[in-house]
Amino acid sequence: MLLGRLGPGLGVFGTFLLPGALHAAMAAASPAASAVHGQDMGIAAAKRQPPHAARGAKPPPRLVMLDPGHGGKDPGAIGVSGTYEKHVALATAEELKRQLEATGHYKVMLTRGRDVFVPLEERVARAQAQRAALFVSMHADALSDHSVRGASVYTLAATASDAQTAALAQRENSADRFGGPQQRNMPPEVANILASLVRKETRAGSARLARGMVGSLDESLPMLPNPERHAGFVVLKAADIPSVLVEMGFMSNPRDEQALRQASHRAKVALAMRRAVDAYFAAAGPLATMAG
Repeated sequence: MLLGRLGPGLGVFGTFLLPGALHAAMAAASPAASAVHGQDMGIAAAKRQPPHAARGAKPPPRLVMLDPGHGGKDPGAIGVSGTYEKHVALATAEELKRQLEATGHYKVMLTRGRDVFVPLEERVARAQAQRAALFVSMHADALSDHSVRGASVYTLAATASDAQTAALAQRENSADRFGGPQQRNMPPEVANILASLVRKETRAGSARLARGMVGSLDESLPMLPNPERHAGFVVLKAADIPSVLVEMGFMSNPRDEQALRQASHRAKVALAMRRAVDAYFAAAGPLATMAG
């Protein structure tokens, strides 16, 4: 069972904690294992190197999970001229997938590749099952105020950054009930410690990705005021995967809707997001988590 993932700088915990690795990590943290740390640390460090690093080979591609919002019986927001959010989200996700894969640095999967309904929990579970290095959910919501337009980026938090974001999260979460996967076969105190470490590192990664997304999108698109926001989005709840939700614009705004209907504009949005993903992994360095 996949427990979680930590990022660079955390030593032996910087990889997936599969059952065997978990026992090894726990043993290394115990007093009985202190003698092991007194041995040749050079050998230990060499053993912890990823196989591709030892061979000098090209690292495996990072797995990026893209999540086109809504789908099937859930159309999402409906634009002022009748455009469905679910169609815009899927079309832009497919374009971003194409651009990311064209670099040769990424493996890209979509939580849905056609017009079907996928529950929020299942979207998260698919990313975790594939050991994704990043999770990017893509949306284009609607507001009662049709004058509001612009892109924005959201991360997970217990409380919303503002009233507009709280309402947005409530709408996005309405398709599903919140409920996280449970950790089994592990002492509660150990699970709590490891989960806390994972969540802390994941929050830092999500915040770093959100800042990069905002900066990159701001170069090409209209943006909301204070475009880096947060709230309790169910689809961002994976404790072990840095995750962001990108609102590419508002279907309730005629200019945003018209732009998102155009392939050239969606390609511009995808390019800005691709650059943010590139920058995220460049900053993370070679020890960033790879696709499993």
